[in-house]
Amino acid sequence: MASDSGAISGTVVTRFAPSPTGFLHIGGARTALFNWLFARHYGGKALLRIEDTDHKRSSQEAIDAILDGLDWLGLDYDEEPVFQSKRADRHAEVANMLLEHGHAYRCYATTEDLEAMRAAQREAKQPLRYDGRWRDRDPSEAPEGVPFTVRIKTPTEGGTAIKDLVQGKVSVSNAEIDDYIILRADGTPTYMLAAVVDDHDMGCTHIIRGDDHLNNAFRQLPIYRAMDAIEGGWSDPTYAHIPLIHGSDGAKLSKRHGALGVEAYRDEMGILPEALFNYLLRLGWGHGDKEEITRDEAISLFTLDGVGKSPSRFDIKKLENLNGHYLREADDARLAALIAPKLDGKVDIGLLTQAMPVLKTRAKNIGDLVAGAAFLTAKRPLALTEKAASLLTDEARAILSRVSGQLKSENDWTTEALEATTKQLSEELELGLGKLAQPMRAALTGTTTSPGIFDVLVLLGREESLARIDAQAIS
Repeated sequence: MASDSGAISGTVVTRFAPSPTGFLHIGGARTALFNWLFARHYGGKALLRIEDTDHKRSSQEAIDAILDGLDWLGLDYDEEPVFQSKRADRHAEVANMLLEHGHAYRCYATTEDLEAMRAAQREAKQPLRYDGRWRDRDPSEAPEGVPFTVRIKTPTEGGTAIKDLVQGKVSVSNAEIDDYIILRADGTPTYMLAAVVDDHDMGCTHIIRGDDHLNNAFRQLPIYRAMDAIEGGWSDPTYAHIPLIHGSDGAKLSKRHGALGVEAYRDEMGILPEALFNYLLRLGWGHGDKEEITRDEAISLFTLDGVGKSPSRFDIKKLENLNGHYLREADDARLAALIAPKLDGKVDIGLLTQAMPVLKTRAKNIGDLVAGAAFLTAKRPLALTEKAASLLTDEARAILSRVSGQLKSENDWTTEALEATTKQLSEELELGLGKLAQPMRAALTGTTTSPGIFDVLVLLGREESLARIDAQAIS
């Protein structure tokens, strides 16, 4: 990896520029995070641009989901979002300046012309690229009434090199870069032009994005350099192209690996924002052996020096384990408020908060908390799972009757007192404590898994606990 040490001068300005053709997926979220952290670390500005020029594929729903996902992750921006679709006039203005000063030209090649050109290139086993047929022709040769595109004049000799803060020095032969379209025949700008103009006008100093955009850097630099020659002040940005995320098997990340929208991690998988923040940070970036990193620590520690060149592997189990850590660290009232709407029946938020310390000890996601808390709102007669019902044999129901009698004599309804009373009964019956706890759990919760049985008794309270046990007991 290259180092960004000593490479920072002036105010750092980064941008995250998603296309709203889908939700904020995990790769985009990590790119947003790295841009945000880099700006925050150097005391700069983090900006957001919505690249919504593809009207057919862009949607307000996707825009809302992207903004919601960024907000949920805690990524705030220093200015209002820039919507690229509102800047088409400015993009066309720059295209016309390039045209006027000889850095771009009108291309009158028809669709049929270009198809024939590509067919010939395939036949000759040549790279498919525009052959510059209108680059040096006089516009007077243009057929009358034929629409034209505007193409940038890229260098044809030598090479271009960039010093990438992640990839190091990367060079490309200029012969590999064709004269691409910057303004379509209908007058609308292409991505290449719009991105450069917007990055310049937003004052972006550092372009941090996926390494699938590395080739775009070499295609975009001719616009910067041509505009700098025309009016000055269009200096090259500093690039940092970060490796993509792969699945745990090393293949390109897809839905089968967990490549979902951020909202799915929140709503369906029950991941906390601080856990996803931490996990995304550690995908391709590291600081020694440190795994659990707070937001403030991340801002303090983050530089591009810690980003590796190799793709990182997404591991859903590691994310869940990290999420379990943050669940245990989370405020109990906050967790209670998160799971309360997901529980069936009316729930006492105070009771739910009281239950959190025992519910979250083994939970890995919000769903685990919901499942663990379900017994608190269950109504009698309890619906039993198949496993729970199998535990309630006639022998077990007779044991429950003895348990009920013992507990009814208990006046100190605390975990310590209830445990002592139940242990005393197990000794009298010459049974292991588990022989009592298993049918008790089935009767109290309707399941075979729950928090500690004495915690369950305390949380349900004396009256409800005894009523549930008695409903399954036989004399």
